[in-house]
Amino acid sequence: MIEKLYQVICDRRDHPQANSYVASLIAKGPDAILKKIGEEAAEVIIATKDLDAVKDVTNQDVDTAATASLVHEIADLTFHLLVLMAEQKIPPSAVSSELEHRFGTSGLAEKANRK
Repeated sequence: MIEKLYQVICDRRDHPQANSYVASLIAKGPDAILKKIGEEAAEVIIATKDLDAVKDVTNQDVDTAATASLVHEIADLTFHLLVLMAEQKIPPSAVSSELEHRFGTSGLAEKANRK
C-alpha cells in the first residue's frame, strides 16, 4: 500500500489539479509539508498519551476508540511523510534500503556509528 500511495502522490505532484490536496501542499513547498508533519507528529503523541491513559484506567491492553484514533493519526503522519518524500523525490525503496541496512544492528550501536 505504501508504494501504491506514493505513486498516487507522485502523480498528483507531476499532474497537479486544482482540487488536489497533495498538489496544493507540494506547491506551497517543503516548509508547508514540514509544518503538516510536525502537526501530525504532535497528534500521534497526543493519541498515544490518550491510549496510555485508557490502559492505565483499565489496567490492560484494550482495543478501543483510543486505539483507532492512534492508528488514524499514524496513518496521517505516514501520508505526510510520503508527501515529503515525493516532493524531495525520495522513493520508499530508499527508506526500505536504509532500514534493511540497519536491520540486525543494535539501535544504540547504529546511533553511535553516526557520530
